[in-house]
Amino acid sequence: MIYELRTYTLRPGTMPEFLTRVERDGLPIARKHLKLVGYWQTEVGTLNQACHLWAHESLDARAANRAKLMADPDWHEKYLKFVLPLFEKQETVILKPTPFSPLQ
Repeated sequence: MIYELRTYTLRPGTMPEFLTRVERDGLPIARKHLKLVGYWQTEVGTLNQACHLWAHESLDARAANRAKLMADPDWHEKYLKFVLPLFEKQETVILKPTPFSPLQ
């Protein structure tokens, strides 16, 4: 199992709109293709960030799952075109659990 941590830095003042769009429009579509582990927003440190963690069986499975999501027309028409203008920055990190991690 691998985990994909995605962090979006949003334009100041856009977090409420972003979270509404994620919950209402983005997650129902994304969950058809991906396994969500958790979704957070920052309170201390770098502000205006949304962080979300996704689980994948392997890097190949991640590539296949993401390809399916990107091929879904609803992803583009009902979600991406509305949230991309809210972004300032996007970061993605692939995490591999240690042998003693509770998440495997």
